[in-house]
Amino acid sequence: MLIRRAADADLPQLLAIHNHNIEHSTAIWTDTLATLGERRAWLAAHRSPGQLAIVAAEGDTVLGYATYGPWRAKEGYRFTVENSVYIRADRTGEGLGQALMEALIAEAKTAGFHVMIAAIEAGNASSIRLHERLGFTDSGTVEGVGIKFGRWLDLKHMRLALDQR
Repeated sequence: MLIRRAADADLPQLLAIHNHNIEHSTAIWTDTLATLGERRAWLAAHRSPGQLAIVAAEGDTVLGYATYGPWRAKEGYRFTVENSVYIRADRTGEGLGQALMEALIAEAKTAGFHVMIAAIEAGNASSIRLHERLGFTDSGTVEGVGIKFGRWLDLKHMRLALDQR
């Protein structure tokens, strides 16, 4: 397995992973499937300064991806990023999420960020455990702020200090 920056050739597989999570999980809070054009724009944005998209791949097969980007738009938050990590449904539980997140965290540190935030649906125990293993701490839960599959969802925030500033 190789962890590398996401490439245009990865877009169909990134789209499939993303849309699978829209259809089958509460990880992405929308009911509308993404299009290849939207994912193309998303990848272009994640090549901008302050953003990153990486993949775990075996040959040409994308097994999962992780990203970071701005947490909030105001300049006072410019040293804080929010992460996302998604693994192909048939490859979960193999340590890919941890490998991707370790690489993502290292890149964020190198880029000079101060804090990484994870915003996780509060019932997503596996994502919460992953972030805890990586040193993220619970920063609180906001109850009933999203809806999917006809039920209200709670959003857990977790925080990782990337430096000692």
